[in-house]
Amino acid sequence: MKNILGREIPEFIEGYGEVKQYNGYLSNTQGVIKKDFKFKAITPEDSKLNNSLEALMDKLPLRDGMVISFHHHLRNGDFVLNMVMEEIAKRGYKDITIAASSIFPCHKGLVKMLEDGTVTQIYAAYISGPVAEAISNGKLAKPAVMHTHGGRARIFESGEKTIDIAFMAAPTSDEYGNINGVDGKSACGALGYAHTDAELANIVVAITDNLVEYPNPTIEINQTLVDYVLVVDAIGDPKGIVSGTTQITKNPIGLKVADLTSKFIEESGYLKNGMSFQTGAGGISLAVAAELKNIMKNKEICGSFASGGITGYIVDMYKEGLFKALFDVQCFDLDAIKSAKENPAHITMSASMYANANNKGAVVNKLDVVILGATEMDTNFNVNVTTGSNGVIMGGSGGHSDTAAGSKLCIIVSQLVNSRISVVKDKVTTVTTPGETVDVLVTERGIAINPLRTDLIEKFKDSKLPIKTIEELREIARNMTGQENEIEFEDEIVAVVEYRDGTVVDTIKKIK
Repeated sequence: MKNILGREIPEFIEGYGEVKQYNGYLSNTQGVIKKDFKFKAITPEDSKLNNSLEALMDKLPLRDGMVISFHHHLRNGDFVLNMVMEEIAKRGYKDITIAASSIFPCHKGLVKMLEDGTVTQIYAAYISGPVAEAISNGKLAKPAVMHTHGGRARIFESGEKTIDIAFMAAPTSDEYGNINGVDGKSACGALGYAHTDAELANIVVAITDNLVEYPNPTIEINQTLVDYVLVVDAIGDPKGIVSGTTQITKNPIGLKVADLTSKFIEESGYLKNGMSFQTGAGGISLAVAAELKNIMKNKEICGSFASGGITGYIVDMYKEGLFKALFDVQCFDLDAIKSAKENPAHITMSASMYANANNKGAVVNKLDVVILGATEMDTNFNVNVTTGSNGVIMGGSGGHSDTAAGSKLCIIVSQLVNSRISVVKDKVTTVTTPGETVDVLVTERGIAINPLRTDLIEKFKDSKLPIKTIEELREIARNMTGQENEIEFEDEIVAVVEYRDGTVVDTIKKIK
């Protein structure tokens, strides 16, 4: 059957189960029952400390078919997932489900485990590199479940899925499992995605390369949630921990997009005292932040908070008094990590507090303006950030859908045409974020406002900004690129794209 986005979604998917069809971004506003904590008595004589992965594994109730989790704050420098999975594979366990908040190219060792049946399912908000390519080529036995950051918290808090063992990278820990991410040689900053795992997994293992004397004076996740502490030589490569695009674009086209975006925000009326703001770590997004910074300084505007993955650019705005506080679920660079350690108003938060649609109120609900990217966008404003121009998985929602739904003004920034590929399509390859939650597209060739935002259309009817319809932008791009060839897929579903409330917005099929 087709869902309301026009995507053909079966009612049952083998290896996934019955499908809850997407029926609108506010169609599921009922709360969910938060799963109970599972406590275990630790006596004064017990020790949680282990110095050998092999010896620790002998203590754990490992079994075929278990669900194990990891968080991704070490990003492309993570050693923990690989070291744990290599030990599990060596012991011959099969049919493992990996619930990792994200998968990066550094996890390429998983590919052979997909091929030999060690790993048969993956839950993640973002997957890139060899594992993503392997999934698109049908090497994972069951469809991958690609959720949002807030959706991941909901899945485990509601008990929809249970984590048997959580393996948590801990940049600093004491012997009793008091953890932080801001100290140590592998410091990564906020540990927002690890909170749900620590609270709800049946067994929690903290893996650290910086064991400090008890009590650890800085605690983000505390000892009452941790069963074991394992000390290893290194949990990650600092060069990979701070990875990704965290520099302002120098591309003149990107800078023009940023200039138009900042002017649009200024004219929209949302740029005022008390404004809240989020932007990603992409080059254009950071350029928008730089433009806004100048406008806010010139107009002496002080915002309420900036949120999300925090970068040094946002930290600078906070230090200059342009925001009163920072809500941080993950740090993107060293300046953000340093700020998370030093600034009391740099507040670390869990993924649930950040973006869970079914708790008692997520931070994204308080956002005024969010700046997001897109690999594709259709004329209904549906956005794809999950698959690339060849149809292969190359990312995922992360917080894209969460922030689009929660914010008052969601702006997509992109070059209209890049490498002879248009960002605007008649139909996106994969729907990640429903168009009803996206308000504006800003490109170097013009700005399109979603027809659902009649208030914005009225406000900008006399604007000197290059306001166009999205169909006009589509035609401009088509004249530059010609008609694109359709991507060919097999019938096999290799991944399910879940919206933040657990309904299915789309599926991804095997590449031909």
